[in-house]
Amino acid sequence: MPGTARELGVAPFLLVLSSPSGGGKSTIARHLLDAREDVTYSVSATTRGKRPGEEEGRHYHFLSRSEFERRVAADEFAEWAEYEGNLYGTLRSEVERGLGSGRHVVLDIEVAGARQVRKRFPDSVQVFVLPPSASELIHRLTGRNTEPKDAIARRLAIASQELMAAAEYDYVVVNDDVVEAVAQVAAILDVEARRVRRIANLNVVIDNLRKDLTGLSERLGGSDAPA
Repeated sequence: MPGTARELGVAPFLLVLSSPSGGGKSTIARHLLDAREDVTYSVSATTRGKRPGEEEGRHYHFLSRSEFERRVAADEFAEWAEYEGNLYGTLRSEVERGLGSGRHVVLDIEVAGARQVRKRFPDSVQVFVLPPSASELIHRLTGRNTEPKDAIARRLAIASQELMAAAEYDYVVVNDDVVEAVAQVAAILDVEARRVRRIANLNVVIDNLRKDLTGLSERLGGSDAPA
């Protein structure tokens, strides 16, 4: 597979992944990035503190609340939202960097942010990731061992509301098995990349094919080929 969307003649686009907390959107995004060279990831900005093992610029851009709000006022975000008392957002510079490289840009964002992206980037492709069951979602959240029970309870309440937004998305994937879920998202990416409106050089390709066909037809004696 060629390394960039431009080499395929495809205009790169945004691929939005959303899910309730614990739904697996971040895991799917990481696997997709590991498997494909035509995809890059937009590192989000946040005001929350670092978790163990997280690194600045790799997992998030960690900003103070005042700095985040300054950038919001300067319209530096493609989308942003508040979740559990913390601000999260996608910097326009990250989106421009990714699309400028000729690769599709994966955004791992919440429902509120996805709605903003839908307005600003109507050509984006949006996928909602569902957990296979409520019990599995609870198991994933409690298995992290990073939050107290009351915080998990709040996340579950938010998840119940977020699930109602699934019908707003272009596609829905059930994350029961992560390998299968990644394969489904990859298939969506491939299908969307073949939409006619995304083939940046389609007219050039067709013109060249027609010229070649005309030349072959003339050599075979068919000089009355249609113009």
